[in-house]
Amino acid sequence: RAFYCQKHVTSMIAAKPHKEYSEQLEILLSRGMVIRDCKRAMRKLSQVGYYRLSGFWYTSRVIRCNDEGLSFRSDEFLPGTTFEQAYDLYLFDKKLRMLMMDALERIEIHIRSVIAHELGRYDPLAYRKESYINQRYLNDGKPSTFTKWQKKLDKKLEDSRDECILWHLNQGKEIPFWVVVEAWDFGQMSKYYAMLNGGIQAKIIKRLNIDNKQTLTKWLQCLNLLRNRCAHHSRIWNRKHAGIPIPNTTFFNSLRIDAPASERLYSAICVIWYLVKMIGPNSTWIRQVADLFDKKPNMPGCSYSSMGVPKSGFPRERFGESLGFVCADNDSVEQEFEG
Repeated sequence: RAFYCQKHVTSMIAAKPHKEYSEQLEILLSRGMVIRDCKRAMRKLSQVGYYRLSGFWYTSRVIRCNDEGLSFRSDEFLPGTTFEQAYDLYLFDKKLRMLMMDALERIEIHIRSVIAHELGRYDPLAYRKESYINQRYLNDGKPSTFTKWQKKLDKKLEDSRDECILWHLNQGKEIPFWVVVEAWDFGQMSKYYAMLNGGIQAKIIKRLNIDNKQTLTKWLQCLNLLRNRCAHHSRIWNRKHAGIPIPNTTFFNSLRIDAPASERLYSAICVIWYLVKMIGPNSTWIRQVADLFDKKPNMPGCSYSSMGVPKSGFPRERFGESLGFVCADNDSVEQEFEG
């Protein structure tokens, strides 16, 4: 194996050479980027890193065509591209991630609580029982998906330092469902819901005012991906995800999520807002999002459409009274959040 790895490494193209911060600055200048304050730019390159920042000026690179007619991003920057704009976009994305995490935390805690409550009434140890799991996840391999999920949970419990978990372990007591969910992360919750049998899933989506079991599965997968990107400080403003199902309801129809937008941040924001508004009807989270969108740096190649919203900016009017617009059918929208 060592021989294989060494052979594989030697056959690869050599890595790019190391560059000092001053050399990195010269590269950007030679490619047409405007840098108004070179000392500050060098400081930011040292604090954040050239590679991380490059993701924020990537869309400002000129698109060209090769001899075969295929397009590619050249190293040359679009006219008017500045380092300051790129760094401001980095800060914009950071604030965006913080807003997403704030809402996702609330959603995660609520759905964990709903799952624990609905299954806990059958059995405090239901999370260990195969009878609540769809057969396909019990017979899809050795070990099965459910067995692998349980092993990961056992490892989390073993490593946990939460007082509620430690107390049960120290007392030699079985950990009931409503306690064990404190050790779950978003991904573990998402996978557990996806494995549940249809009858149990139906009880959970009823609590969330959703009429399709697979809709919640896809939503949780999307939100888990977003949560992981945020938690690992990855760029989110122009990233894509798998298209998510959009319910045919008054609430979602008013938000006008087309096919391209269903793969962009806007669709995730709409789903998050639906869930947050249901949990806390007086939440101002969507207003904070809209206000932040208004502050997006006007950088060449940095379009609002990359987030799935109109080129003019965040579509406040689609959110009705939540953003100060009179809703034409207020009663039907409010009814969706009751229950």
